[in-house]
Amino acid sequence: MTRKCAAPAAGAAAPLSGSVLAEAAVVFAVVLSIHAAVWDRYSWCAVALAVQAFYVQYKWDRLLQQGSAVFQFRMSANSGLLPASMVMPLLGLVMKERCLAAQNPYFERFGIVVAATGMAVALFSSVLALGITRPMPTNTCVISGLAGGVIVYIMKHSLSVGEVIEVLEVLLIFVYLNMILLYLLPRCFTPGEALLVLGGISFVLNQLIKRSLSVAENQGDPVDFFLLVVVVGMVLMGIFFSMLFAFMDSDTWASSIFFHLMSCVLGLGVVLPWLHRLIRRNPLLWLLQFLFQTDTRIYLLAYWSLLAALACLVVLYQNAKRSSSESKKHQAPTITRKYFHFIVVATYIPGIIFDRPLLYVAATVCLAVFIFLEYVRYFRIKPLGHLLRSLLSLFLDERDSGPLILTHIYLLLGMSLPIWLIPRPCTQDNLPGVRALVPYAGVLAVGVGDTVASIFGSTMGEIRWPGTKKTFEGTMTSIFAQIISVVLILIFDTGVDLNYSYAWILGSISTVSLLEAYTTQIDNLLLPLYLLILLMA
Repeated sequence: MTRKCAAPAAGAAAPLSGSVLAEAAVVFAVVLSIHAAVWDRYSWCAVALAVQAFYVQYKWDRLLQQGSAVFQFRMSANSGLLPASMVMPLLGLVMKERCLAAQNPYFERFGIVVAATGMAVALFSSVLALGITRPMPTNTCVISGLAGGVIVYIMKHSLSVGEVIEVLEVLLIFVYLNMILLYLLPRCFTPGEALLVLGGISFVLNQLIKRSLSVAENQGDPVDFFLLVVVVGMVLMGIFFSMLFAFMDSDTWASSIFFHLMSCVLGLGVVLPWLHRLIRRNPLLWLLQFLFQTDTRIYLLAYWSLLAALACLVVLYQNAKRSSSESKKHQAPTITRKYFHFIVVATYIPGIIFDRPLLYVAATVCLAVFIFLEYVRYFRIKPLGHLLRSLLSLFLDERDSGPLILTHIYLLLGMSLPIWLIPRPCTQDNLPGVRALVPYAGVLAVGVGDTVASIFGSTMGEIRWPGTKKTFEGTMTSIFAQIISVVLILIFDTGVDLNYSYAWILGSISTVSLLEAYTTQIDNLLLPLYLLILLMA
């Protein structure tokens, strides 16, 4: 198929769109806010990284427009390198600051390692983008070289030898995961989403390896080890089956039986022994004891089971409605897809208020189930593979342009990351002030904000933000709905005491709502992380 519009010449500079500039302005506002709150040499590194990431994103966008990128990325969005590059460094900075205030030196150093790792991964992605750009963009190379030099110099005088090795290990894992997953899964990610997702997986994998090699020193909560093992186990399982089914047909009963047998072997023979080594007890008995430890947990599990059944009924009803429709291309409207956001909000709020450790573990189990079912759907494993393909195709949108359907997994991650990422040893007591809202970051940004913005913007919005499909009315109602939600949280969660930090809350919610209006990345994943960072600052 020939293109109707010619691509820009190799040396031509494609103009920056207004939406990209607005997105960059919002990200810079967040970076400067964190810089003002922390104000140390690491925050200066974050500012330098943001400047060079902005210039390199311009080059990535040009590569995507020309179709000259090495891997096939999702084409309905810009590269998103700037917002993705700043997540891990900013998260590490605020984590370091909070643990410093809590006088926890171990997790203070952990925050520094997170920030350094995020900067190293972002710099590598920038070098990759510049290395494959022809002709070589001189000005951008100079800016990236200066920023990289400053960051390397600061980190050289801040990290111990062991911490430098840890950063390099994560970078090496990130390089291999990029080559494997971006080749196996074309059009599933933008460069920024790949940086964010694969960078996070690389860090988790390195942490698990590090803790597995020093079992005698492990004194962490079994809940934390459970998350690490589950995430790494599911990723390794996916890589194994992807390579296996590259050489054999997965759409047969023999292959399906082999898939289920190997899943049992990997789960019972690798994942469970690995977890047993870390927590020093039988993982299945520990999990059962943990889930049914109190009456409150039993009530919550029963309530969540009802909500899961309701979500399944919504899927079945919408597919039955499609079957009766005359249009073969019938797709679920935006409002219908947001039903699941309401169900997730109803799931997470009671868990946050009454039993956060249970919510932590339940979200981890749910993530494993979602990923496993996606493997079943993607490989067409009998007997559920074709059924899942038929049922879920109704809810696809332009973000699911690749072979995987990741929207529901991103929704779960966006709601769960604020629960998983809180450094609990630094916050054993109730979080003070505005930081008391950190566990609710996913509920506010995605469950309430994004949902209300989509519904009101698509039904009543008339004034569009320049360069986007998002509307002014949707953004304003999103901000208002999140403020109302904060008031309700204050009423029903007695552990939340904002200490009159209302201006910062309003500014944080407004900033993230503007990012929702302008970003073309996966907002279910990006928005909760930025709201988490602002609330932790």
